[in-house]
Amino acid sequence: MTQRTLVLLKPDAVRRGLTGAILSRFEAKGLTLVAMQLRSIDAAMADAHYAEHVEQPWYPPLREFAVSGPLVAVVLEGDEAIGVVRALNGATDGRAAAPGTIRGDLSLSNRENLVHASDSEESAAREIALWFPDLPA
Repeated sequence: MTQRTLVLLKPDAVRRGLTGAILSRFEAKGLTLVAMQLRSIDAAMADAHYAEHVEQPWYPPLREFAVSGPLVAVVLEGDEAIGVVRALNGATDGRAAAPGTIRGDLSLSNRENLVHASDSEESAAREIALWFPDLPA
């Protein structure tokens, strides 16, 4: 089943010059780049994106990180794209992520873990509409 998913290459990925390397992994897997933008976000956008986490005690440092520099927002499309992207990303904590995954190969952090990806079709639809409101469905 063809799906679309949102991926954020977080500020650490941009700062470390890893955007091309990360995007090439998605493209090499066969996913299609539908939309992409480099942008900085403010606290309101971070809160809208991470709405389900705003009340968590660990959220304020995540918000601070999200707004710390530019990021790259991407919509990818392909067969079972949501699960495929999450598998390519690896476990949230880069220290525990399997070798061969983006986080397993390139991250040593739980918070600065390079990438975000939608975790369900519902999340993907909400996140894509938030980041790319003019993108046709």
